[in-house]
Amino acid sequence: MTRLSIPDMSCGHCKATVEKTVTGLDPTAKVAVDLATRHVDVTSASTTEALIAALKGAGFEAAVA
Repeated sequence: MTRLSIPDMSCGHCKATVEKTVTGLDPTAKVAVDLATRHVDVTSASTTEALIAALKGAGFEAAVA
């Protein structure tokens, strides 16, 4: 599991976009979003670097938490 911090994620639309971006990269990924802490837990075959790059492409700066 990878925990990412996404400081600009603040609403339900952001949550949906993050989930869609991660599952677009890896359809079998498990994604748990916590808007209160602005963290996302991802279990995926994709690398952390690939996840961060995909989220950046969707407009979210992400870093390992």
